[in-house]
Amino acid sequence: MIKIHREGRWIVLITLALLLALLALTALFLPYQVNYLVAVLSLVVLILVLRFFRVPTRRPFLDENNITAPADGKVVVIEKVEQKEYLNGPCMQVSIFMSIHDVHINYFPVSGKISYQRYHPGRYLLARHPKSSELNERSSVGIETPHGRLLVRQVAGYVARRIRCYAKEGALAKQGSEMGFIKFGSRLDLFLPLDAHIMVIPGQRVYGGITPVASFK
Repeated sequence: MIKIHREGRWIVLITLALLLALLALTALFLPYQVNYLVAVLSLVVLILVLRFFRVPTRRPFLDENNITAPADGKVVVIEKVEQKEYLNGPCMQVSIFMSIHDVHINYFPVSGKISYQRYHPGRYLLARHPKSSELNERSSVGIETPHGRLLVRQVAGYVARRIRCYAKEGALAKQGSEMGFIKFGSRLDLFLPLDAHIMVIPGQRVYGGITPVASFK
């Protein structure tokens, strides 16, 4: 049985109610051929919504020397950047794009103290846009570990317009546990120390809480 994330339970119920109402109306007023088509399309829509808000059964990869993927998706950026929000200097950026078919739960990539959390309103450029990390609506979480500091940034996209961040400044992050949720497709940015050893390549698929993305020196 599919487990539905708490962020999607009301959406699933509302979607189911609307689809049932649509099926009832078509059954009353339209030919059976149309009813069949509407039933098939309704089933497809329901399956897509259930898939989007599903909670996967997985055992997190726990290793204090490794930084695991904060989300399911495809690696779209690996580059050296100047990070001015939290790390205040040069660092390595690794970005993961989540399509509408991916699990949209976001995970803490490391264990440590949450020393920074900020929400930034912004635009809704396509999540693949190079400037989306700086211009779009986003939520940033800074984590201190025994090996150094890193920043995780949830970035809203053209369709994704609701970010949920469960991180609280001063609390402890546990690697592989839920950090938040982004509804309907977007991206996660990791800002890592320059000397971090990157373990993924552009285009590679990763899985939140499971795939090692980098390791501390």
